[in-house]
Amino acid sequence: MAHFKAACVQMRSTRTVAENIAAAEELIRAAAAAGAHYVQTPEMTNILERSRAALFDKITGEAADASLARFRPLAAELGIHLHIGSLAIRLDDGTVANRGFLIGPDGAIRARYDKIHMFDVDLAGGESWRESATYRPGTEAVVTGLPDIRLGMAICYDVRFPHLFRAQAKAGAGLLSVPAAFTRQTGEAHWHVLLRARAIENGAFVAAAAQGGRHEDGRETFGHSLIVDPWGTVLAEAADDAPGFIIAGIDPAAVDSARGRIPSLKNERPFAPPPVAQAAEAS
Repeated sequence: MAHFKAACVQMRSTRTVAENIAAAEELIRAAAAAGAHYVQTPEMTNILERSRAALFDKITGEAADASLARFRPLAAELGIHLHIGSLAIRLDDGTVANRGFLIGPDGAIRARYDKIHMFDVDLAGGESWRESATYRPGTEAVVTGLPDIRLGMAICYDVRFPHLFRAQAKAGAGLLSVPAAFTRQTGEAHWHVLLRARAIENGAFVAAAAQGGRHEDGRETFGHSLIVDPWGTVLAEAADDAPGFIIAGIDPAAVDSARGRIPSLKNERPFAPPPVAQAAEAS
């Protein structure tokens, strides 16, 4: 299996789709010029908009999506595998898909993945999120092929659900992806440790393109895009939350090496789960 270069594009997406397409294209071109064969963009590449009504006014169904209309020929022009971390795609049932796309060097869509786990949380300081109020969760894990390695597709909050990545690794994925718009609060606490843990426990590379900085809709994201090797070593990291890209060499043989040294996938055994604890009866 051949070495190749992977890049993660870091963005600060706005409320304007055309601006975000242009910003992404500039960074994708720069990453490809630096030698990247696989380029990943972050979650919500096309728009970051908290208002449900405003979001629906600015997005379309997949067939008419302006981002795909630009990114598909761009991948073909550059001859790269272009992984659009996710786009907001309007669905016929009045909801939105948070959908990632792998586009091949021929411009064809090779795989799609809809974010499974919805970020429904209440954080310190009154920061609250309810993705399920707008987005329809996906139901299928996705593993797809790059020329020399299998790619597992995930998005942001999915990183907190290790069984998803375990299933991908057991299905042959050696490169796990976590394009994200991690909040600054959770990113400062958990971003690095979660991504390195997913790499270590599965003996896989992890690539995570991030949103970074303060956005027009008021949110603040952490940045620090990362590429981690199967032993948990950080190969490349964005220094802060500014737009840009990172790039690192990927040696698929390192996956077999890590899994040979710590064969946790082979050593895993089935077990019966413990019973669910019952609330104590009132006396």
